[in-house]
Order: sequence, then structure tokens, then C-alpha cells
Amino acid sequence: MTDGYAKHTSVATILANGEDARLDDNEINSVVDAIQASGGIIEDVDWLAQGKACDIFFAVLSIEEVDRILENLLAQVPFDYVVQKAQGRKKKLLISDMDSTMINQECIDEIAAFAGIKDQISKITDRTMNGELDFKDSLRERVGLLKGLSEDVLNEAFEKHISVMSGAKELISTMKENGARCVLVSGGFTFFTSRVAEELGFDVQEANILEIEGGVLTGKVREPILDSSAKLNSLLFHAEDLGIGISDTIVIGDGANDLPMIQHSCEGGGLGVAYHAKPGVQAQAKIKINYCDLSALLYVQGYKS
Repeated sequence: MTDGYAKHTSVATILANGEDARLDDNEINSVVDAIQASGGIIEDVDWLAQGKACDIFFAVLSIEEVDRILENLLAQVPFDYVVQKAQGRKKKLLISDMDSTMINQECIDEIAAFAGIKDQISKITDRTMNGELDFKDSLRERVGLLKGLSEDVLNEAFEKHISVMSGAKELISTMKENGARCVLVSGGFTFFTSRVAEELGFDVQEANILEIEGGVLTGKVREPILDSSAKLNSLLFHAEDLGIGISDTIVIGDGANDLPMIQHSCEGGGLGVAYHAKPGVQAQAKIKINYCDLSALLYVQGYKS
């Protein structure tokens, strides 16, 4: 992708996955008409990727007003959208969750499959990621159920069951090529984050450590547990380390333990994205991507393909 140039005050980026749904001029014109009907001035329309992503630059109306317009207009169609300031779209720091964000699976659920308790643990995982259970207590409970498993199942789970999310490699490689730092921060386990980080090209990986003794899982996770507070602290640390503001960050996650860092990025003028997130997270997140893959987050930053 090449770098698009944002020269206006505010921009609404309309997104389609390009497979199940494609954008055309009719859809974009309907958005333009809706903004104008509410008193907005359209300054420019720029296709970032034909059929997949289009920028609509506008003035007069606020970001919040246009966000509400699009929420109503696009409620029944499979398109994503992001409304933001046009300047400063290209971010210098990416902080991302791993499970169900950079990869398609929840690693602990895949480990549990080897103990024949995947369904049992998956139900706990779903409730935890939806914010119904305390993350630390839930993780301790789930890891406890894995006690006695051979450490060999970790490698087997990774090799046979873990797959990278569509668009992940393109997102990370493009941002790194443009000078951004990319940090993988997970409430999962270092065994998996280290491998995923290497495969995708992350600069830093942070996660929990499974205790292993004599080649088997002890049923314990090393304290302190990396939770939502630790994820938020990672965002704050890396932003300060780079000498940048929160407005220069993009944060991606799907679960309740991602919500504090997602919200903090948005509140600071950055891009805090709930990516194919749990209902409880979507209800509290400002920016949501529900239909497109991770490459959409390059278009949101103004990159063109």
C-alpha cells in the first residue's frame, strides 16, 4: 500500500471486505447525500481501494454527528466505517491483542482440546472476554483444568490449530515499513505470543507464562498475571518511550480485557478498535470493525492499495 494524503478537517472511511460485499458509487453517494442532508459540506471523495475502501472528507458537521449518521445509515448493510480527524491518521505505535485478533483462535481453548475439555473451557473464555467474569480468576481456573498435560501439546496446538488472522501480515509489515513500533500484548501465553510475534514481525511481545515442571503443565500461571491494567500500562509505556502522544496510537482487541486500552486510545485521539469483538465490548467501544479483515486498519490510516 502507498500513503494517502489527508488534507481536510474530518474524514469518514467506508469499508467493505471486497468478497462478500463490495462498495460502489451508489453506496458512497448515499453516504454523501446523508451528510449533506444534515448540513455537512463534502470537500472530497477519494477511493483508497476500489470496491473496498473510500474516504469522504467533510466539514461543518462534527465527527460525532457524522458517526451517528453512519450508524443509522449503515446499520443493515455489511460495511464498516470510521470517522476521525483527517490529519495525523498514520499511527506511530500499534498495540494489539493476540487471541481472536491477530490469530483466529483462543490458544487456551485449543490446548484444552487435548484434555477433552475444549467446550468447557471455551464457555468460560467467552464469558470472560464478554466481561462477565474476572479475568485473573478465570485464567487461574482455566489453567488449573489443564494440570498434568504434557508440554508437547503446546507445540502441537500451535502447529495444527493456530492460524493468522487475514490481513495481519499486511497490517504489521506496512506499519513497520513506515516506521511504526508494533507490540503484541496478550492475556494468553508467551509460548504462543513469541511464535506469533516472530511470524508477523512484531517488535515486542508481552504475555503470561505457563508453569511447566518435569515436562508437564502444573496447572498454574506465573504471577503477576497480565490483565487489562497491564495492557493499558503497555500502551502508556510504549507511547512514552517513543515520545509520542496517545493520538499517535492504534489499539486493537476483541475482549473485555482489551477495553481499557481501546478506550484510552480513543479518548486520547487515537484509534481504539474493537475488532470482531464480543457484544459487551462492542457496546462500549467507539470504533468497531465487524466485517472487514485487519488490512482495513491500513485504509483507516489513509493508506492506499
